[in-house]
Amino acid sequence: QVQLVESGGGLVQAGGSRRLSCAASGRTFNSYAMGWFRQAPGKEREFVAATSWSDDNTDYADSVKGRFTISRDNAKNTVYLQMNSLKPEDTAVYHCAAEFLYHRIVAGNARYWGKGTLVTVSS
Repeated sequence: QVQLVESGGGLVQAGGSRRLSCAASGRTFNSYAMGWFRQAPGKEREFVAATSWSDDNTDYADSVKGRFTISRDNAKNTVYLQMNSLKPEDTAVYHCAAEFLYHRIVAGNARYWGKGTLVTVSS
């Protein structure tokens, strides 16, 4: 069992930056691929970024490539999402997720999900 708790959300102006964190419980954190997803009001949840257990393989949605960076610190059981050059359309609840198989998390089929943290980008 893995529990995920996101933090770092808040209000930020367009063009600004924000770093989200996701703290995971459990002793096998470094066995899981980790991902970030987001859900904007009235829209379906969408994939944002993913990293493999060793952090040597990453994927990003086209909408965030070049602006967002996913990373992890296995010693701290934490995964991060650094968000730069934020746009109003990045406004959403951001969820982190954990899954053993990397291709499954990229497809949005994660085993464990956090409750999310809200990021609001003002224009």
